[in-house]
Amino acid sequence: MISCLLETLALTCKRDMYLLFEHIELRLTDGDMLQISGPNGSGKTSLLRILAGLMQPTSGQVRLNGKPLNEQRNELSRNLVWIGHAAGIKDILTPEENLSWLSAMHYPASRAAILQALTDSGLKGFEDVPCHALSAGQRRRVALARLYLPGPALWILDEPFTAIDKQGVTQLEKYLAQHCEQGGLVVLTTHQALAFMPVGYRELDLGCRLA
Repeated sequence: MISCLLETLALTCKRDMYLLFEHIELRLTDGDMLQISGPNGSGKTSLLRILAGLMQPTSGQVRLNGKPLNEQRNELSRNLVWIGHAAGIKDILTPEENLSWLSAMHYPASRAAILQALTDSGLKGFEDVPCHALSAGQRRRVALARLYLPGPALWILDEPFTAIDKQGVTQLEKYLAQHCEQGGLVVLTTHQALAFMPVGYRELDLGCRLA
């Protein structure tokens, strides 16, 4: 697993002249997990999108491995996995086809690795079912199956537990903690308290910063 360092310098974000957050300073590296919390509208998703290079801050800077994020657009798909609110999958494709397509944007995986990832994410027996015929929870698992493939150490996840049943939540929590313990880096939002936290866990509460 390739080492990574994610930093923010005086990060500030406004939306429609409303200040969501300001002067956020972060330094995250191998083994860290950052949970971003706060009430609806506090800027959690905006911060994640900025960290993933999908949105520009009002001011400040994000650096990945010492280099400004806006200078490495072409490298981001190989350096991080982003999973947002939307599943980000194609309904007409099967889980296997979707995962093959998604993995190609990072590190192309073998068919055996893709099938194993689908099994690990709870989709054994559904590999060839068109995604439009799956439940919301199963569709979410298709997106999350990317995490079970070899690839980038940095995972940025927006509400990854949405639509997942209790057993699936427990499994995913353990897996995220394991990823960090093996040298990975996770930044996520979730409204629930995490039961499994790596040594490098910390929380950033956006609701407290501007209170």
